[in-house]
Amino acid sequence: MRYVWYILVMAGTTYLIRMVPLVLFQRPIRSRFVRSFLFYVPYAVLGAMTFPAVFFSTGSLWSALAGTAVAVVLAFRGCGLLPVALSACGAVFVVERLLALL
Repeated sequence: MRYVWYILVMAGTTYLIRMVPLVLFQRPIRSRFVRSFLFYVPYAVLGAMTFPAVFFSTGSLWSALAGTAVAVVLAFRGCGLLPVALSACGAVFVVERLLALL
């Protein structure tokens, strides 16, 4: 029976989080500052949640740093998501294999 309460509380919380902005902001937001802030919030939250996990997702900090460095360089050069992700994975794989030899 406790699981039912957990599920109901989680469902209610999820519903409130999605419903409250619709009730509070019925008119279009005209402020350029607020609109730009709301536009960039998802990217900032996603970065804050995923970036620390990058360094603990591999067997070694060195391979994580190599993969991150490759991804950052390729992203700044304008490469797409798939080449960046595959190159970062390849860099991690190569560094992990090199570290296994040492």
